[in-house]
Amino acid sequence: MPAVSKGDGMRGLAVFISDIRNCKSKEAEIKRINKELANIRSKFKGDKALDGYSKKKYVCKLLFIFLLGHDIDFGHMEAVNLLSSNRYTEKQIGYLFISVLVNSNSELIRLINNAIKNDLASRNPTFMGLALHCIANVGSREMAEAFAGEIPKILVAGDTMDSVKQSAALCLLRLYRTSPDLVPMGDWTSRVVHLLNDQHLGVVTAATSLITTLAQKNPEEFKTSVSLAVSRLSRIVTSASTDLQDYTYYFVPAPWLSVKLLRLLQCYPPPDPAVRGRLTECLETILNKAQEPPKSKKVQHSNAKNAVLFEAISLIIHHDSEPNLLVRACNQLGQFLQHRETNLRYLALESMCTLASSEFSHEAVKTHIETVINALKTERDVSVRQRAVDLLYAMCDRSNAQQIVAEMLSYLETADYSIREEIVLKVAILAEKYAVDYTWYVDTILNLIRIAGDYVSEEVWYRVIQIVINRDDVQGYAAKTVFEALQAPACHENLVKVGGYILGEFGNLIAGDPRSSPLIQFNLLHSKFHLCSVPTRALLLSTYIKFVNLFPEVKATIQDVLRSDSQLKNADVELQQRAVEYLRLSTVASTDILATVLEEMPPFPERESSILAKLKKKKGPSTVTDLEETKRERSVDVNGGPEPAPASTSAASTPSPSADLLGLGAAPPAPTGPPPASSGGLLVDVFSDSASAAAPLAPGSEDNFARFVCKNNGVLFENQLLQIGLKSEFRQNLGRMFIFYGNKTSTQFLNFTPTLICADDLQANILTKPVDPTVDGGAQVQQVVNIECVSDFTEAPVLNIQFRYGGTFQNVSVKLPITLNKFFQPTEMASQDFFQRWKQLSNPQQEVQNIFKAKHPMDTEITKAKIIGFGSALLEEVDPNPANFVGAGIIHTKTTQIGCLLRLEPNLQAQMYRLTLRTSKDTVSQRLCELLSEQF
Repeated sequence: MPAVSKGDGMRGLAVFISDIRNCKSKEAEIKRINKELANIRSKFKGDKALDGYSKKKYVCKLLFIFLLGHDIDFGHMEAVNLLSSNRYTEKQIGYLFISVLVNSNSELIRLINNAIKNDLASRNPTFMGLALHCIANVGSREMAEAFAGEIPKILVAGDTMDSVKQSAALCLLRLYRTSPDLVPMGDWTSRVVHLLNDQHLGVVTAATSLITTLAQKNPEEFKTSVSLAVSRLSRIVTSASTDLQDYTYYFVPAPWLSVKLLRLLQCYPPPDPAVRGRLTECLETILNKAQEPPKSKKVQHSNAKNAVLFEAISLIIHHDSEPNLLVRACNQLGQFLQHRETNLRYLALESMCTLASSEFSHEAVKTHIETVINALKTERDVSVRQRAVDLLYAMCDRSNAQQIVAEMLSYLETADYSIREEIVLKVAILAEKYAVDYTWYVDTILNLIRIAGDYVSEEVWYRVIQIVINRDDVQGYAAKTVFEALQAPACHENLVKVGGYILGEFGNLIAGDPRSSPLIQFNLLHSKFHLCSVPTRALLLSTYIKFVNLFPEVKATIQDVLRSDSQLKNADVELQQRAVEYLRLSTVASTDILATVLEEMPPFPERESSILAKLKKKKGPSTVTDLEETKRERSVDVNGGPEPAPASTSAASTPSPSADLLGLGAAPPAPTGPPPASSGGLLVDVFSDSASAAAPLAPGSEDNFARFVCKNNGVLFENQLLQIGLKSEFRQNLGRMFIFYGNKTSTQFLNFTPTLICADDLQANILTKPVDPTVDGGAQVQQVVNIECVSDFTEAPVLNIQFRYGGTFQNVSVKLPITLNKFFQPTEMASQDFFQRWKQLSNPQQEVQNIFKAKHPMDTEITKAKIIGFGSALLEEVDPNPANFVGAGIIHTKTTQIGCLLRLEPNLQAQMYRLTLRTSKDTVSQRLCELLSEQF
């Protein structure tokens, strides 16, 4: 960097900062700032031309004032003038001011771009560096349009200095992340790969970051980088710490570059045999170095060393092709399981979860089962205990299933409330998947309900009933076991549901024992009746009518119960209807009709376990699906065959749990459990995919939609898998929207299909460009949507995204924020013109008024920003009451233009607003009032 000449200390700036710091109150600070702003303004407007030093000093003061939180509305031109200076310090301050204060819509952007082009063409490395930093800091689409074609040429030019190459690579990376469609692929892509061989490691580090991001989207363009990355990695890991002195961090040579190279290699499958041999040597060297005694006791040394090690293990797991390396990696991670550093234990457990899915290392992972169980019992950190549960789940197979399930059940009694539901789901899945003795399965699930009944979801007890009904050899044992469990003084309601269902179907199998006679079974269930919720009572009533068919000797007792006022006059319509229908059925139906209507449930069709589907939804498929897919061949499900693929049954065909079972009348819908009497399976898997229907709107979609009414850019939707970002621009009746779909996982999205669903009344032409059906892990794809507003409209279109992730169908729907106010053009007008126009729009149909309670704090500046963001001009000093807000604008459509005036009157004392809108069209007034009212 050029030496700072005498006088660049800017004493005036130092004095001003000192004055601000010495201010005793906010008022004193504002007074001093206003005085300084007036002085600077007079200097800039004065007749006397300012020299470069003075401009720099005053621009610096403005920048400091802005950073204190005050608005700056002048000085931009002086900052742009500094860019043409030949002095480094003046040019630096100019670029700094522009990076912080100038937005992409500024009228000065063309002048700024010209100054940047001049600096990039100057071949002065210092000036080029400043220009590149400014482009990266601003990172706007306009910057990308202007320089995305120029920067790659600088990057691969032979005479570019190393420091400029670094800045160029990182600048291009920034532009690619913000506007990937504007960065052209061309001849430079093959040349940029060779930067991995550059002698300057700083250039290699920057180039690796750029190539990794580009390779995720365009793997074929950069596949030659694999051999070069392996070569460079080999040189680093085999070098002594003294060989790379400038890039050695606490005795670890170039740790950041090593990690980046290892991540780059994870974008590709295992390389050719020749390159693979060299890569294997590198990975073995990294594993060997991890065994060596530390060269320093400082934590920075171990952090750098372990960062490289864990990234190497991630690459070994990604390739999943070298049994020796996988086992060595597992053993190395096993040593970390008892390390005193909590973060290392956490990372080791997390990595071993993935290793457990490999056929080569699964057995090696199982050898650490005792250590993992001990971690489950003794760890203080709940996140580490959660990873231990995940690892036990991943390493489970037929040989250790009973031990792991027993340990999980034992831990469940004292587990943190935040992870109990997840443990319950995993125990239920493992017990079902690896059950050889089905009596053990029944015992396990009932024990699970006893220990953590509040966390046992409906899917769990649905599934145990499915399996008992499908297995003749376990039905008698299940009836006997639930009967004994129900005799406990306190039973969880889920146990009552299971007991009611199973005894209603198979109570006859234990009725021969005097200790479990039909009357005793009925009295035992009915003793729990008054303690249960409405859905459980509905299920028990269905059990009672089953008893009438199974045990005629208790028919009179059950009829008395059904005939009681507490049933026939029950306040709940579902219970009342069941009691009336069941009593009538038991009275008028013959024995044969009863036997037909109330026959035993048929076996359920097999499909993907709904418990597994529930766990996928709760945890994110990456933690379950990958392990299940790879382990599927090693195991069979509880019904003796490989677990079937998910059924593509539409949710619309799933019978409602409260559907009328007997056909005696239409039962109103209620959230009851599945009654035992039905001619079809009610416990169908409600989590099966429907590839044809669009999903309902995602949770929180409406809130996110409302937030976009007054803004155009941001994140519209985000979950564990997918992030949807928006960047929009509207001009008159035309709009362009860029939708960014980001894959937050490390696994590809397949058959990725976004679809726009438009309401019938949407008076707009919407054209969408198709997107790539495959979205790589960690990658982002962009879709461009062009919009033309034909006439005013009410309903916004719905964006439906369907894709497959890890074999699982995903279906997401969100409202796309294309609203009528987006086609607003602000209109400035004087007070007299405003009220003249206001009177002209006096027709009752043209005015809509809404008085509503404030939903957010009544902040004046935020209110102004929202009105401006809504699209109208904010008219100052128009309303006689200065506390009121007045706006004006024109809605542009293809067929007409609609003038709009608005007035917002806040009442701070009552925390209320009155919003009045007048437009030349009544439907427009109504819609704009609805949209704007939701913002305050």
